[in-house]
Amino acid sequence: MIKESSLTAEQAVYKEVVAAGDYFMKVVKKGQTFRILDLEGNQAADTLFYNADDPSERYSAVDTIREQGNVYLTTGTRLLSNESNLMLEIVADTCGRHDTLGGACATESNTVRYALEKKCMHACRDSWMLAVAENEQFGMSKRDITHNINFFMNVPVSKEGGLTFEDGISAPGKYVEMKAFMDTIVLISNCPQLNNPCNGYNPTPVEVLIWD
Repeated sequence: MIKESSLTAEQAVYKEVVAAGDYFMKVVKKGQTFRILDLEGNQAADTLFYNADDPSERYSAVDTIREQGNVYLTTGTRLLSNESNLMLEIVADTCGRHDTLGGACATESNTVRYALEKKCMHACRDSWMLAVAENEQFGMSKRDITHNINFFMNVPVSKEGGLTFEDGISAPGKYVEMKAFMDTIVLISNCPQLNNPCNGYNPTPVEVLIWD
């Protein structure tokens, strides 16, 4: 559901532009609101969420889909953890829907989906693993890489129940905004993928903004 935010960029207490292929890793405090802004359109922001006090509690696609009865995420969606606790709620969304089924690109999936020579190409899983390695204060490892949300990504479900990767449905200036209901580690890989149409074969920056 399309819903615009009442918050303005000038009011934000934190802003960071995340280059294509780079990562963002920061704690969003309980009660804060944060926005992922698609600066140039059709970018995919592959995102993981963890309880900052205990990262073994993390976003669960299964619990979220089951409780809302919908495979797509948008305004009003309550993002649940693997312990069925409310982590965040999407409070504004100018894109309309977001994917949580398609997973994230990896060197292995690049090989399977595209070609053997694509294995060496950078992927979201690489960004996440670099993030946890460079942020030892969170006490995480590659074992903590799990269910993610592909914000702005268009992954329709076919009549046969399969998934297809299609052109993005976002545009320059579109955003999704969430309110945190617990101190939450937000880990974003700003997708570097060059082999599918999710970002028009042209990875671009996103911006993250946080409000108290």
